[in-house]
Amino acid sequence: MIDKIKSIFTNKEKRVENLISFLIILIVTLLIINRILKKEDEREYTNKTGVELAVSTNSSENLSQDNLEQKLEKILSKINGVGKVSVLITYTESKSIIPIYNTNLNKSKTEENDESGNKKTTETTSEEKEVVKDASSNMLTEKTVMPQIEGALVIAQGASNPTIRGDIISAVEAVTRNCYT
Repeated sequence: MIDKIKSIFTNKEKRVENLISFLIILIVTLLIINRILKKEDEREYTNKTGVELAVSTNSSENLSQDNLEQKLEKILSKINGVGKVSVLITYTESKSIIPIYNTNLNKSKTEENDESGNKKTTETTSEEKEVVKDASSNMLTEKTVMPQIEGALVIAQGASNPTIRGDIISAVEAVTRNCYT
């Protein structure tokens, strides 16, 4: 096999052709690998007017409600003497998604004269909102308002010990104080 590769590059007549072919294959391979590994979540989109729009991506900072409960259980179970832990978190409301809108505001003013010579003026205002979508027809969001934590219920085996109970309360307060998931 090595002898064949050496013969390809030692033959003076085909050396340049083989080298060019090798470079083309290498470039095509690199382009294919780059395309495969490219992350689609980091794209930027533009709307019909050419304005660049931001697309939110899923990150570890955006915790789901269940995920926060699981993480809190995992953290609390690491406290010495706590034992097995179950956590329930209640929220004030569900999350709300605020989309990006293209807004068209139309105002019109009409003046009419009636038979008695009185002037009548009518003003009309209309507003049209259209949700902005990306190339895949997915709604683009301005922001997502996450619900505020209303309370947390923690059941732990070691909670009968006052010191451990205090540690659990402190940990839960630290996580849930002014916390939006």
